[in-house]
Amino acid sequence: MPKARGTDGSLLTSLPWTLAALVFSLVPHVQFLPLWITAAFVICGAWRYLIERRRRALPSPYLRVLLALGCFLGVFATYATISGVGPGSALLAIMAALKLLETRKRRDQFVLLFIAIFLVMSTLLREQYLWSLPYLVVAVLLIMTAWLRVSAAAGETAGHSFRTGGRLILYAAPLAIAMWIFFPRLANPFWAVPMDTGTAKSGISDSMSPGDISSLSMSNAVAFRVNFAGRIPEPRDRYWRGLVLTLFNGRTWSGNDPFEGPRVHEQVFGNGESVSYQITLEPTRQQWVFALDMPWSWTLPRTFMGPQQQLARSRPIDRRVSYEVTSYLDYRTDVALTDYARSWYERIPPESNKRTQALAKQMRAAASSDAAYIEAVLRMFHEQEYFYTLQPPPLGSSPVDRFMFDTRRGFCEHYASAFAVMMRAAGIPARIVLGYQGGEMNPMGGHMIVRQSDAHAWNEVWLDSVGWYRVDPTSAVAPGRIESGVSESMFDGVASTWGFSATSALLHRLSLTWDAMNAKWNEWVLGYGPENQSRFMKWLGMDNPDWRNMLLTLTAIIVGLILLISVILTLRYRPPAKDRAAILYARFVKRTGMEPLTGETPAIFAARAEAESQLPAEMIRAVTSTYLDARYGPCDLASLHRLELAVAAMHRQ
Repeated sequence: MPKARGTDGSLLTSLPWTLAALVFSLVPHVQFLPLWITAAFVICGAWRYLIERRRRALPSPYLRVLLALGCFLGVFATYATISGVGPGSALLAIMAALKLLETRKRRDQFVLLFIAIFLVMSTLLREQYLWSLPYLVVAVLLIMTAWLRVSAAAGETAGHSFRTGGRLILYAAPLAIAMWIFFPRLANPFWAVPMDTGTAKSGISDSMSPGDISSLSMSNAVAFRVNFAGRIPEPRDRYWRGLVLTLFNGRTWSGNDPFEGPRVHEQVFGNGESVSYQITLEPTRQQWVFALDMPWSWTLPRTFMGPQQQLARSRPIDRRVSYEVTSYLDYRTDVALTDYARSWYERIPPESNKRTQALAKQMRAAASSDAAYIEAVLRMFHEQEYFYTLQPPPLGSSPVDRFMFDTRRGFCEHYASAFAVMMRAAGIPARIVLGYQGGEMNPMGGHMIVRQSDAHAWNEVWLDSVGWYRVDPTSAVAPGRIESGVSESMFDGVASTWGFSATSALLHRLSLTWDAMNAKWNEWVLGYGPENQSRFMKWLGMDNPDWRNMLLTLTAIIVGLILLISVILTLRYRPPAKDRAAILYARFVKRTGMEPLTGETPAIFAARAEAESQLPAEMIRAVTSTYLDARYGPCDLASLHRLELAVAAMHRQ
């Protein structure tokens, strides 16, 4: 006999809750999923609800198998793999959608709610944002409510299920907090999940063409946050060194892959007072490590200084990292350039940007020294009609020539590229440094915010008596960009001429408040690793916070919490105490010498007692009638008093 595929509408009360839980668990994944997976989920959900509402038949097994195979191949074709956060989330979403089409009974919905839990928890594999905690609480509460609705009795309301789910979460919260605080933390996770779908990226790559940084500067995303241990550098000194570009093909600047040069770190000398600070760097998926120019010491593991004095890590930064740095704002480099190195830093394609090369040779011939020539070029940018803007016109195949002689409008990468070409054309070694310049202090959090809009490019030139020397041609064109920074120039009207748009002062203060909350969340919650846990244990008075002591403490706390919760539940669900009427009636029953039968009412028991008991029938009828009045009649003390008198008279008899 073939198995019935029809529905009877019995899931109409619980299916909407299950669908709501699935939709809520899928919402954070939608921005990362292909459009066809989201569409398939919506179609399957609506299809299943209409089937239940109209008492139609479920799709045939053959159709479900074909759909499952097609969707699996679609996921594999989209991601070229089935492992990782992206493919895993896609498979979970499509699994939930197809499981809906074979859900026939209430118990089948439990599988869907299990999938919803996995979808909610998989959001933490990408990033744990500040809103992740309230989202988790609401999502788990909704799933628990849907779970209770699946097994709810006929008369149980949704509000009752919601309150029950909330109580269960409250009972579990102390245990979860104790586990989070006291369970021994590991420096490395047990497993590694390929983070192939994350969106966090620095935007500063290992090459630079006109327009790259200007497009990045439209982003208000946080690049990193800085906590200074002492004095805070002035805005003009906030150059956050990233990577160095040395190769030029006529249009694009690029650099070699970072490698550890011989004794590079020992060839940097600091002058004056150093600056100590801590950086919390957002994920970049790149190797570059940013620090205040010039870094002297750092604590980030597997990080070295490359041959152009740039910090780089041996593996890409795929998660938020925190490290301490000591830098010198006044420094010099003692790197003697060989003839080969000098030719490397003077190299430009001879057939590219010929007008700029001719101008550079003419100006160098008129200058008395390399330093005088550098000042002449900066003076040209400052005095002639060159403009700083985020919206420069296109430059074509010879970008430096067109910028220098035609458009004269550009952002920092235009000026850095043109300046480097003019230096090299005059025989002066030059290179471009990419990083960030500026930063805004957040008074709510006490830290500095360096945003993607602070991305910047500047130059370094080689002078025989000085070494590598920083020159920022942007400061000659737009000194406000360097002296005040992008953030502080937003509200004075200057930045609007560059192409920046500023929010209102109120919205800006709200964004700073939100950023301060995010910073504390990163520090106290996401940054709660082995070191922070050890410090917290010592603050609690645990002198030797090794894993044995923490496990023993955790066990004792969990046992205590379980006992406390058990006592609360026992007190909440204890049977109600007997009232006075029931106690008096029990005395009467005992006096008769008989036991009431199961389901026997007081009136039937009285009739049986009159026939079998030695007590007078009038007394039995009097006690029974007064008991019924006191127990089920109007609530007054007179009926209870009459019952007491009747029972007392029975005892006297």
